[in-house]
Amino acid sequence: MYIETKYHGKVTVTDEQCLHFNNGIPSFEEEKTFALLPFGEEATPFYILQSTNEPGLAFVVMTPFTFFPDYEAKLSDQTVEDLAIADPAEVQLLVILTLKDTLQASTANLRGPIVVNTRTREAKQIALTETEYHTRHPLKAAQPAGKKGE
Repeated sequence: MYIETKYHGKVTVTDEQCLHFNNGIPSFEEEKTFALLPFGEEATPFYILQSTNEPGLAFVVMTPFTFFPDYEAKLSDQTVEDLAIADPAEVQLLVILTLKDTLQASTANLRGPIVVNTRTREAKQIALTETEYHTRHPLKAAQPAGKKGE
C-alpha cells in the first residue's frame, strides 16, 4: 500500500512493515496501524514509526540495546497475553526518541518501551513501573555499541 509520510514523502509499505496497536499509542489511541520504516538509506539503529493514516504522525524510534546494552524490560503477564507472545525470541523492543539539535542532546524514553511480537506484528507501548528508568535518558550518557571513547 502507498502511504504519505512525515519524513519520506509517499512510500510503498508492505504488511510485514506494519505494526498493529490494538489500543493505539498513548495520546494517539485512534491510530492503530504504524509502518516501521528505515530512518534513512544508510543502515542505522534508528527507525521511523509512521502512522499509516496520518502523514504528520511519526516517531523516531530505536532498539534500546544500541546505546543501552544492559537495558531490561520485564513484561507483565498481561502484556505477554495481549500480544500472544509464545517465545521470548519473538519479542522486539523499541524506544521513542526525543530529538534535539544534536544526537548527544537527544533522549530516549526507556520507561515506556514499545513491545512488538515479531511473529504476529502486534505491538503495545507499555509503562514500566518498578524500574529506575525514566522518560528522558540522554543518549550522550551512553556510547553506541562498538564505539570506544571518541
